Amino acid sequence: MKLRTRTVEKVWGCETLPAPFIAPKGKRIGEIWFEPPQQLPQLLVKYLFTSDRLSVQCHPDDVQAEAAGLGRNGKEECWLVVAAETGAMLGVGFRNEVDAETMRAAAIDGSIEDLLMWYEVQAGDFFYIPANTVHAIGEGCAIIEIQQNSDVTYRLYDYGRPRELHLDEGVAIAKGSPHPPQLRQRIPDTGHACLVDGPHFTLDLVDGVADEALLYSYADGLLVMPLAGEVIVLGDIISPGHCAYASSLADVTFAPDGKALVTRPLTG
Repeated sequence: MKLRTRTVEKVWGCETLPAPFIAPKGKRIGEIWFEPPQQLPQLLVKYLFTSDRLSVQCHPDDVQAEAAGLGRNGKEECWLVVAAETGAMLGVGFRNEVDAETMRAAAIDGSIEDLLMWYEVQAGDFFYIPANTVHAIGEGCAIIEIQQNSDVTYRLYDYGRPRELHLDEGVAIAKGSPHPPQLRQRIPDTGHACLVDGPHFTLDLVDGVADEALLYSYADGLLVMPLAGEVIVLGDIISPGHCAYASSLADVTFAPDGKALVTRPLTG
């Protein structure tokens, strides 16, 4: 089942999008969401396109979100860079340990940008972003984001733009530490790769025919996002730029050059 999309305009979006996407004339498209199917409401998949910097922010975990009356889901997420302009950067975690008082003062005066660790990125770079990680997306990026289906965001700094900040809430839950290196990798040019293994979802890169272990792991419902070539889900052709639900990976057939992300939730 191919998922329906929602196109979202953003001031930091792009008038020109990477293939296969086309922005309507005069529109700055920042996000393309895939509506979660009834079978898997726990996950949200979207593309992000940036022509400007996004806010410095963080997200609560499940326990923190529920305690704050924001629902049962916090927000853990991951990013796969699918296109990037030269010099495009992602800010993830801090260069050094930062205490709450220093973080708050830096968010107020704007120097929090300088405290973040910025990574120059290119297509194929992958980051897992646990809840409580302070992060920011720079300009010139096209990213696939897979996340818990929650939009709970605490903005710490927004470059003077007139949007609400959440300093008290954000500083209270933010980790003032560097991003663990094992949560970053490059996807391989060929072959399968495990990108995320819990706690809230799994994510695998599948290159061609899935092996027995992947078929067993994805036997109860999944989302599939082609990166190259095409996949067929029960007779429907799914091409890059789309996302589909399948009841099992056995229902997904890969074209000879087919390569896709597959994901499933681990929590209700």
